[in-house]
Amino acid sequence: MTRDEIEKLREMVGCQVVLEPVGFALDAKESTKRALKYRRGGEIIIVTHSGRGWFDPLSDAKGDIFGLMTALEGCDFAEACERIATISGLQPTNATWKQEDLLPAPQASIAEAWAHRRSPWPGSATWRYLRWQRSLPAFVIRAAINQDLLREGPYASMWAAHTDDIGNATGWEGRGPEWRGFATGGSKTLFRLGARHAKRLCVTEAAIDAMSLAAIEGMRPGTAYLSTGGGWASATAAALRRLSELPDVQLVAATDGNSQGDVYADRLRALAEDAGCSWLRLRPPADDWNEVLKQREEWKKGGEKGRAACPPAASREASPGCAGP
Repeated sequence: MTRDEIEKLREMVGCQVVLEPVGFALDAKESTKRALKYRRGGEIIIVTHSGRGWFDPLSDAKGDIFGLMTALEGCDFAEACERIATISGLQPTNATWKQEDLLPAPQASIAEAWAHRRSPWPGSATWRYLRWQRSLPAFVIRAAINQDLLREGPYASMWAAHTDDIGNATGWEGRGPEWRGFATGGSKTLFRLGARHAKRLCVTEAAIDAMSLAAIEGMRPGTAYLSTGGGWASATAAALRRLSELPDVQLVAATDGNSQGDVYADRLRALAEDAGCSWLRLRPPADDWNEVLKQREEWKKGGEKGRAACPPAASREASPGCAGP
Protein backbone atom coordinates (compact mmCIF):
# COMPACT_ATOMS: atom_id res chain seq x y z
CA MET A 1 0.00 0.00 0.00
CA THR A 2 1.40 3.42 -0.95
CA ARG A 3 1.75 6.33 1.42
CA ASP A 4 -0.90 8.23 -0.57
CA GLU A 5 -3.33 5.35 -0.05
CA ILE A 6 -2.58 5.24 3.66
CA GLU A 7 -3.14 8.98 3.95
CA LYS A 8 -6.37 8.63 1.98
CA LEU A 9 -7.60 6.01 4.45
CA ARG A 10 -6.62 8.24 7.37
CA GLU A 11 -8.67 11.08 5.90
CA MET A 12 -11.75 9.19 4.72
CA VAL A 13 -12.36 6.58 7.44
CA GLY A 14 -13.38 7.79 10.89
CA CYS A 15 -12.48 5.99 14.09
CA GLN A 16 -16.20 5.57 14.81
CA VAL A 17 -16.37 3.04 11.97
CA VAL A 18 -13.88 0.83 13.80
CA LEU A 19 -15.46 1.23 17.25
CA GLU A 20 -19.11 0.54 16.60
CA PRO A 21 -18.77 -2.99 15.10
CA VAL A 22 -16.86 -4.16 18.20
CA GLY A 23 -19.49 -3.02 20.70
CA PHE A 24 -18.60 0.57 21.53
CA ALA A 25 -21.59 2.92 21.75
CA LEU A 26 -21.68 6.72 21.66
CA ASP A 27 -22.33 8.44 24.99
CA ALA A 28 -24.16 11.47 23.60
CA LYS A 29 -24.54 13.18 26.99
CA GLU A 30 -20.80 13.16 27.66
CA SER A 31 -19.79 14.06 24.08
CA THR A 32 -19.10 17.41 22.48
CA LYS A 33 -18.86 18.48 18.87
CA ARG A 34 -15.10 17.91 18.90
CA ALA A 35 -14.79 15.05 21.39
CA LEU A 36 -17.06 12.02 21.01
CA LYS A 37 -17.08 9.63 23.97
CA TYR A 38 -17.59 5.93 23.20
CA ARG A 39 -18.15 3.31 25.91
CA ARG A 40 -17.98 -0.49 26.03
CA GLY A 41 -18.58 -1.65 29.56
CA GLY A 42 -15.87 0.04 31.62
CA GLU A 43 -13.78 0.91 28.56
CA ILE A 44 -13.79 4.46 27.17
CA ILE A 45 -12.45 5.82 23.87
CA ILE A 46 -12.60 9.53 23.00
CA VAL A 47 -12.71 10.28 19.26
CA THR A 48 -11.23 13.64 18.23
CA HIS A 49 -10.12 15.59 15.16
CA SER A 50 -13.34 14.89 13.23
CA GLY A 51 -12.86 11.15 13.60
CA ARG A 52 -9.18 11.07 12.65
CA GLY A 53 -7.79 10.77 16.18
CA TRP A 54 -8.58 9.02 19.46
CA PHE A 55 -7.32 8.52 23.00
CA ASP A 56 -8.09 6.40 26.04
CA PRO A 57 -8.67 8.73 29.04
CA LEU A 58 -7.76 5.92 31.45
CA SER A 59 -4.32 5.22 29.98
CA ASP A 60 -1.61 6.66 27.70
CA ALA A 61 -3.09 5.03 24.59
CA LYS A 62 -3.85 7.38 21.70
CA GLY A 63 -3.27 7.74 17.97
CA ASP A 64 -4.98 7.57 14.58
CA ILE A 65 -7.33 5.00 13.09
CA PHE A 66 -4.46 2.58 12.38
CA GLY A 67 -3.37 2.67 16.02
CA LEU A 68 -6.97 2.13 17.09
CA MET A 69 -7.33 -0.92 14.87
CA THR A 70 -4.09 -2.45 16.17
CA ALA A 71 -5.12 -1.73 19.78
CA LEU A 72 -8.59 -3.25 19.42
CA GLU A 73 -7.72 -6.23 17.23
CA GLY A 74 -4.16 -6.99 18.36
CA CYS A 75 -2.91 -6.96 14.77
CA ASP A 76 0.17 -5.33 13.25
CA PHE A 77 0.22 -2.16 11.16
CA ALA A 78 0.12 -3.90 7.78
CA GLU A 79 -2.91 -5.98 8.77
CA ALA A 80 -4.59 -2.87 10.18
CA CYS A 81 -4.14 -1.17 6.81
CA GLU A 82 -5.75 -4.11 5.03
CA ARG A 83 -8.71 -4.24 7.42
CA ILE A 84 -9.37 -0.52 7.17
CA ALA A 85 -9.03 -0.66 3.39
CA THR A 86 -11.66 -3.39 3.38
CA ILE A 87 -14.00 -1.22 5.44
CA SER A 88 -13.52 1.71 3.07
CA GLY A 89 -13.64 -0.32 -0.13
CA LEU A 90 -10.22 0.96 -1.24
CA GLN A 91 -8.21 -1.47 -3.36
CA PRO A 92 -4.51 -1.03 -2.50
CA THR A 93 -1.71 -1.26 -5.06
CA ASN A 94 1.36 -3.45 -4.66
CA ALA A 95 3.69 -0.51 -4.12
CA THR A 96 5.76 -0.39 -0.94
CA TRP A 97 5.87 2.22 1.81
CA LYS A 98 8.32 3.06 4.57
CA GLN A 99 7.35 3.34 8.22
CA GLU A 100 9.33 6.60 8.57
CA ASP A 101 7.16 8.16 5.87
CA LEU A 102 4.24 8.05 8.28
CA LEU A 103 5.87 10.12 11.02
CA PRO A 104 4.14 13.46 11.66
CA ALA A 105 5.74 16.70 10.57
CA PRO A 106 7.77 18.49 13.26
CA GLN A 107 5.75 20.88 15.44
CA ALA A 108 6.71 23.79 17.64
CA SER A 109 7.59 22.60 21.12
CA ILE A 110 5.03 22.75 23.89
CA ALA A 111 7.15 25.34 25.71
CA GLU A 112 7.29 27.58 22.64
CA ALA A 113 3.56 27.32 22.01
CA TRP A 114 2.82 28.08 25.66
CA ALA A 115 5.16 31.08 25.75
CA HIS A 116 3.61 32.48 22.57
CA ARG A 117 0.17 32.90 24.19
CA ARG A 118 -0.84 35.73 26.56
CA SER A 119 -2.16 35.25 30.07
CA PRO A 120 -5.81 36.24 30.49
CA TRP A 121 -6.63 39.74 31.77
CA PRO A 122 -9.84 41.31 33.09
CA GLY A 123 -12.20 41.72 30.15
CA SER A 124 -10.32 39.35 27.82
CA ALA A 125 -12.26 36.61 26.03
CA THR A 126 -10.83 33.85 28.25
CA TRP A 127 -11.42 35.89 31.42
CA ARG A 128 -15.07 36.42 30.44
CA TYR A 129 -15.47 32.70 29.68
CA LEU A 130 -14.06 31.69 33.07
CA ARG A 131 -15.79 34.45 35.03
CA TRP A 132 -19.26 34.41 33.52
CA GLN A 133 -19.78 31.07 31.76
CA ARG A 134 -17.92 29.02 34.38
CA SER A 135 -18.75 31.25 37.40
CA LEU A 136 -15.16 31.26 38.68
CA PRO A 137 -14.49 34.20 41.02
CA ALA A 138 -11.80 36.70 40.12
CA PHE A 139 -9.57 35.74 43.06
CA VAL A 140 -9.23 32.17 41.80
CA ILE A 141 -8.57 33.24 38.21
CA ARG A 142 -5.89 35.67 39.44
CA ALA A 143 -4.32 32.97 41.62
CA ALA A 144 -4.01 30.66 38.60
CA ILE A 145 -2.57 33.50 36.48
CA ASN A 146 -0.06 34.38 39.20
CA GLN A 147 1.11 30.77 39.16
CA ASP A 148 1.47 30.99 35.35
CA LEU A 149 -1.16 28.30 34.82
CA LEU A 150 -3.51 30.01 32.33
CA ARG A 151 -3.27 31.22 28.74
CA GLU A 152 -5.65 32.74 26.21
CA GLY A 153 -6.61 29.99 23.79
CA PRO A 154 -8.28 30.42 20.40
CA TYR A 155 -12.01 31.25 20.15
CA ALA A 156 -12.36 32.39 23.78
CA SER A 157 -11.02 29.11 25.11
CA MET A 158 -8.78 28.60 28.12
CA TRP A 159 -5.45 26.81 28.24
CA ALA A 160 -4.69 25.37 31.70
CA ALA A 161 -1.13 24.12 32.09
CA HIS A 162 -0.05 20.69 33.18
CA THR A 163 3.41 20.97 34.71
CA ASP A 164 6.21 18.72 35.85
CA ASP A 165 7.68 18.72 39.36
CA ILE A 166 9.77 21.86 38.69
CA GLY A 167 7.01 23.84 37.03
CA ASN A 168 7.72 23.34 33.33
CA ALA A 169 4.63 23.14 31.10
CA THR A 170 4.20 19.67 29.59
CA GLY A 171 0.87 20.38 27.92
CA TRP A 172 -2.45 22.03 28.65
CA GLU A 173 -6.13 21.32 28.99
CA GLY A 174 -8.13 23.34 26.46
CA ARG A 175 -11.68 24.32 27.39
CA GLY A 176 -14.01 26.69 25.59
CA PRO A 177 -17.70 27.38 24.99
CA GLU A 178 -17.94 24.57 22.42
CA TRP A 179 -14.59 22.81 22.59
CA ARG A 180 -12.40 20.74 24.88
CA GLY A 181 -9.25 18.73 24.39
CA PHE A 182 -5.57 18.46 25.29
CA ALA A 183 -2.52 20.00 23.66
CA THR A 184 -1.42 18.13 20.54
CA GLY A 185 1.97 16.60 21.30
CA GLY A 186 1.68 17.44 25.00
CA SER A 187 1.91 15.11 27.99
CA LYS A 188 -0.65 14.88 30.77
CA THR A 189 0.97 15.27 34.18
CA LEU A 190 -0.94 17.47 36.63
CA PHE A 191 -2.59 20.89 36.71
CA ARG A 192 -1.40 22.25 40.06
CA LEU A 193 -3.08 25.22 41.75
CA GLY A 194 -2.41 26.28 45.32
CA ALA A 195 0.23 25.62 47.93
CA ARG A 196 3.52 24.38 46.51
CA HIS A 197 4.34 22.11 49.46
CA ALA A 198 0.77 21.14 50.26
CA LYS A 199 -0.16 18.45 52.77
CA ARG A 200 -3.71 18.17 51.40
CA LEU A 201 -3.97 17.14 47.75
CA CYS A 202 -7.41 17.49 46.14
CA VAL A 203 -7.45 15.58 42.86
CA THR A 204 -10.11 16.40 40.26
CA GLU A 205 -10.63 15.33 36.65
CA ALA A 206 -10.45 18.79 35.03
CA ALA A 207 -8.70 22.09 35.67
CA ILE A 208 -12.08 23.85 35.67
CA ASP A 209 -13.18 21.56 38.51
CA ALA A 210 -9.92 22.10 40.41
CA MET A 211 -10.42 25.87 40.24
CA SER A 212 -14.11 25.48 41.11
CA LEU A 213 -13.31 23.48 44.26
CA ALA A 214 -10.67 26.07 45.15
CA ALA A 215 -13.36 28.76 44.85
CA ILE A 216 -15.82 26.79 47.00
CA GLU A 217 -13.20 26.24 49.71
CA GLY A 218 -11.77 29.76 49.44
CA MET A 219 -8.30 28.52 48.41
CA ARG A 220 -7.85 26.57 51.64
CA PRO A 221 -4.33 27.02 53.10
CA GLY A 222 -2.01 24.05 52.78
CA THR A 223 -4.05 22.63 49.91
CA ALA A 224 -3.12 21.92 46.28
CA TYR A 225 -5.98 21.64 43.79
CA LEU A 226 -4.91 19.18 41.12
CA SER A 227 -6.34 17.93 37.82
CA THR A 228 -5.45 14.81 35.89
CA GLY A 229 -7.06 16.19 32.73
CA GLY A 230 -9.56 13.34 32.62
CA GLY A 231 -6.87 10.72 32.12
CA TRP A 232 -4.56 8.42 34.04
CA ALA A 233 -1.29 8.68 32.15
CA SER A 234 1.80 7.03 33.56
CA ALA A 235 3.35 10.48 34.14
CA THR A 236 0.23 11.51 36.08
CA ALA A 237 0.32 8.41 38.28
CA ALA A 238 4.04 8.90 38.92
CA ALA A 239 3.57 12.56 39.87
CA LEU A 240 0.73 11.71 42.26
CA ARG A 241 2.79 8.95 43.82
CA ARG A 242 5.73 11.31 44.46
CA LEU A 243 3.42 13.83 46.12
CA SER A 244 1.63 11.13 48.16
CA GLU A 245 4.87 9.74 49.55
CA LEU A 246 5.76 13.04 51.26
CA PRO A 247 5.26 13.11 55.06
CA ASP A 248 1.77 13.75 56.53
CA VAL A 249 0.00 14.03 53.18
CA GLN A 250 -3.73 13.46 52.71
CA LEU A 251 -4.92 12.47 49.23
CA VAL A 252 -8.45 13.70 48.55
CA ALA A 253 -10.31 12.09 45.66
CA ALA A 254 -12.44 15.07 44.56
CA THR A 255 -13.43 13.40 41.31
CA ASP A 256 -16.81 13.69 39.58
CA GLY A 257 -20.00 12.52 41.26
CA ASN A 258 -20.68 9.72 38.77
CA SER A 259 -19.51 6.19 37.99
CA GLN A 260 -16.43 7.37 36.11
CA GLY A 261 -15.51 9.59 39.05
CA ASP A 262 -15.86 6.59 41.34
CA VAL A 263 -13.43 4.62 39.14
CA TYR A 264 -10.86 7.40 39.48
CA ALA A 265 -11.51 7.58 43.23
CA ASP A 266 -10.81 3.85 43.58
CA ARG A 267 -7.51 4.30 41.74
CA LEU A 268 -6.58 7.14 44.07
CA ARG A 269 -7.51 5.04 47.10
CA ALA A 270 -5.22 2.24 45.88
CA LEU A 271 -2.42 4.73 45.23
CA ALA A 272 -2.82 6.25 48.71
CA GLU A 273 -2.79 2.85 50.39
CA ASP A 274 0.32 1.86 48.47
CA ALA A 275 2.06 5.16 49.31
CA GLY A 276 1.05 4.95 52.96
CA CYS A 277 -0.83 8.26 53.14
CA SER A 278 -4.34 9.01 54.35
CA TRP A 279 -7.18 9.09 51.85
CA LEU A 280 -10.60 10.69 51.59
CA ARG A 281 -13.38 10.69 48.98
CA LEU A 282 -14.90 14.16 48.60
CA ARG A 283 -17.87 13.63 46.31
CA PRO A 284 -19.59 16.67 44.73
CA PRO A 285 -23.36 16.89 45.31
CA ALA A 286 -23.77 17.56 41.58
CA ASP A 287 -22.10 15.93 38.58
CA ASP A 288 -18.88 17.93 39.04
CA TRP A 289 -17.48 20.83 41.08
CA ASN A 290 -18.09 23.46 38.43
CA GLU A 291 -21.78 22.54 38.45
CA VAL A 292 -21.79 22.88 42.24
CA LEU A 293 -20.16 26.30 41.94
CA LYS A 294 -22.72 27.45 39.37
CA GLN A 295 -25.58 26.27 41.59
CA ARG A 296 -24.16 28.19 44.53
CA GLU A 297 -23.84 31.35 42.44
CA GLU A 298 -27.49 31.00 41.40
CA TRP A 299 -28.49 30.48 45.02
CA LYS A 300 -26.62 33.61 46.08
CA LYS A 301 -28.59 35.65 43.56
CA GLY A 302 -31.71 34.80 45.57
CA GLY A 303 -34.03 34.02 42.65
CA GLU A 304 -36.46 31.13 42.42
CA LYS A 305 -33.98 29.19 40.32
CA GLY A 306 -31.27 29.90 42.85
CA ARG A 307 -33.32 28.76 45.86
CA ALA A 308 -34.19 25.54 44.04
CA ALA A 309 -30.57 24.95 43.14
CA CYS A 310 -29.09 25.32 46.62
CA PRO A 311 -26.73 22.34 46.73
CA PRO A 312 -26.40 19.92 49.63
CA ALA A 313 -23.07 19.45 51.33
CA ALA A 314 -20.44 17.34 49.62
CA SER A 315 -20.24 13.77 50.89
CA ARG A 316 -17.06 12.58 52.54
CA GLU A 317 -15.68 9.09 52.98
CA ALA A 318 -12.41 8.90 54.88
CA SER A 319 -9.98 6.04 55.06
CA PRO A 320 -10.06 4.18 58.42
CA GLY A 321 -8.62 6.20 61.27
CA CYS A 322 -8.27 9.38 59.22
CA ALA A 323 -10.09 12.58 59.91
CA GLY A 324 -11.92 14.39 57.13
CA PRO A 325 -10.87 17.77 55.82
